[in-house]
This record gives sequence, structure tokens and C-alpha cells, in this order.
Amino acid sequence: MTEPLSDHSADVIVVGAGPAGSATAYHLAKAGLDVLLLEKTEFPREKVCGDGLTPRAVKQLVAMGVDISEEAGWLRNKGLRIIGGGSRLQLDWPDLAAYPNYGLVRKRDDFDEILARNAQKAGARLYERCNVSGPIVDERTGRITGVTAKVGEEKREAAYHAPLVVAADGNSTRLSLAMGLHRREDRPMGVAVRTYFTSPRHDDDYLESWLELWDRRGSQERLLPGYGWIFGMGDGTSNVGLGVLNTSAAFKELDWREILKAWCASMPEDWGYTPENMTGPIRGAALPMAFNRQPHYTKGLLLVGDAGGLVNPFNGEGIAYAMESGQIAADVIVQAHARATPAQRETALQRYPRVLKDTYGGYYNLGRAFVKLIGNPKVMQIAAQRGLTHPVLMKFTLKLLANLTDPTGGDAMDRIINGLTKVTPKA
Repeated sequence: MTEPLSDHSADVIVVGAGPAGSATAYHLAKAGLDVLLLEKTEFPREKVCGDGLTPRAVKQLVAMGVDISEEAGWLRNKGLRIIGGGSRLQLDWPDLAAYPNYGLVRKRDDFDEILARNAQKAGARLYERCNVSGPIVDERTGRITGVTAKVGEEKREAAYHAPLVVAADGNSTRLSLAMGLHRREDRPMGVAVRTYFTSPRHDDDYLESWLELWDRRGSQERLLPGYGWIFGMGDGTSNVGLGVLNTSAAFKELDWREILKAWCASMPEDWGYTPENMTGPIRGAALPMAFNRQPHYTKGLLLVGDAGGLVNPFNGEGIAYAMESGQIAADVIVQAHARATPAQRETALQRYPRVLKDTYGGYYNLGRAFVKLIGNPKVMQIAAQRGLTHPVLMKFTLKLLANLTDPTGGDAMDRIINGLTKVTPKA
């Protein structure tokens, strides 16, 4: 590994130590680069999330050498239980060469810390309570050459310098905004709200997804856009939440915390999803989907994870894509770092947005079409009623929604899904 340039300079600065930032820092450090990983809070810290990890995310954890054993506090799950249209279907994760056949559950309040410490162990320099306030820009070239930050309890002003900066600062991504990168309004946005309940269902070994959300508070039942989830945490509690899309007419007019309470009230009482069993407040977060901020590389700044809008529009999953984009960004940076001249390095860096588009572009565009359809709750209801009675169709749907196919040599379903994503325009 190269020697640290100084406490305040490095080969690369990564802003934000969530899954995207920590994965980026880990892979960069493993390749021998000097990395500063700047995190505005102090670990452990809470994040709004379903806490359920698909096999895609598991693959990334394995690649990072994380101990995912049950002894280390991870709960495995076998697949997805889907409820809707009066039916209930239990689907195992597919058996694939490219991905494991199990998912995991882990609370975000220590999941993120595990990844950050893992990056630290690999050689990244993690600075907590380092709240990045803006970019340092070279006036002649317009390139980012570092960041300013407020450090510690006393909010001491500090500056950090590096030829490349990675924005892994989530949906709000103040760094990207300061560099002139704004959200694309033509891309879907979701909202997730969730809470925890003490529940006898805490050790369920399937993730559970409800395709119909009913608001039964008024005189007339109302079908709402979005989906609900129940994930057993294995620690005596369940994570119960819902995801809603901004493509629905009801997106802005409803209080989704109240909707979550109403949905929980419609559950069987012995599940324990009642106000007195709630172990924490209801919290919400935005889900930036389908490349809603671009370009993913410009003037020395790379966007990873939620900062680049990498949430899967089909299912609202963000963690797998955060870690994958971190690995892709690190690979591009490592190759660029080895080039001899600034022009050659720039050519290598320009590859990053192209790799992202080649990897996800067609799939995310398919997802955008899907999101427009299910923004109408009636469409969702019909799809649930018809689809759940056809297990083969639902197995196909699970592979499509969770983006779990073998890229080469898969079965007929894999070939259809891979073919669809190839012919769909990458935007």
C-alpha cells in the first residue's frame, strides 16, 4: 500500500461510509491506494431500511470477506413469500452459478459499521464525525480537488485533498449538488417507512412481501399504491414497513406513517404489530431509483449508490447496487491511477458511467416501465390476483424483480430476462 500522503490528503477521498462508500473504500484500499473515508456521524448509527439482503447483496459481502455466519449475528433467509389477491406463494431464491441461494437479515445500525470497519481493516483511513460541507474546486479546470468539512463536536473547519473524490453521501448528496449535478425528474422516486415490533414472527426464514396495501380506516376500503414487507430480525423483533412510488396519484397527499399504522392494525393480533409492541419510532427515507442523478462521473467526481440513484426500480433494493457500484468505481479508479498522464487517466475514468449503463441501463429502463404500470393500484391488484395462481410465472417474476439470473448458461427464464435487458435502450 502507498504511504499516506498526509492526514489530510490521499489518492482518493470517499464521502460517506454507508454500504456504497465502505465498499468503494475497501476495494480501493485492497488494491493499494491511499483512501480517506469521511463519515458525518459516529458509529453505530441508524438508517431507514428493510434490513433484508437478497443473494445479490450476499455475493458482495462474501467478496469483501465479511463474516456472514449465524455466530456473527446474521440471520439467513430461504426466499420470498408473496401475499396478495387472496393468495400466498412461497418462492425460494433461485439456484444459480452467479449468486448464492440464500439472503440475509441484519439491522442497519450495525451493518454499516461492519462494512466501514472492514474497509478500515483493509487499509482505508476512516474519519468519523467529519461532516463534508462542500467541494474544493480548481478554478482553472473546474475539477474537484478535495472537500471542506466540519470535524468533531466543536465543528472544526478542515480541508482534505485528493485528485479524485467519490460521492457516497446518499440521496441528498450535497456534494453532487454543489458540483451542479441535479436530480432527474423523469426518474421514479420511492419512499420507504418502517418500524420494529416485538413479535413471535421474528425468526421467519422467508422475507415477506405484501402486494396489496389496504387503507381500512374510512367507511370505504381503499387500495393504495406500493407494497408492504415483514422481515423477521431473529432478535425478537420484526421489521415492518412499506414502499411507495411517486408515480402514484396518492404519493403526495397521504401521510405514509399513518398508512403504515393502519396497515399494521389490519394484521392478526397475535403477530404483535400493535402500538404497545413498537420498539422505536416510524422512520422514513427516500429511494432514488434508475440512475436519477447523472453523469456518474464528471470533473474528478464519481457517484456511487444512492448518490447516483442506483436503487432498483423493480423492488426498491439499494444495498446490493450500492456495494456493486462501489466495486465498479474502485476498479475504474485503480486502472486510471496506473495510467501515466492526466489525459490517459481521464480516458480511463470516463469508462465508469459506460460500465454502469452496460450493467444496469437496460434493466433499469425496464423497471421504469414497470413502475409506471404499478403506480396504478388497480393494475397491481389484477397482477397479484392473476399472477399468484401461476407459480412458474411468479418464479420468473421473482428472478426479474430481484435481478437474479445467470449471465451465461442459465435456464430459459434467465435467457429471456437477459435478452430483454439487452434490447431495452440504456438511458
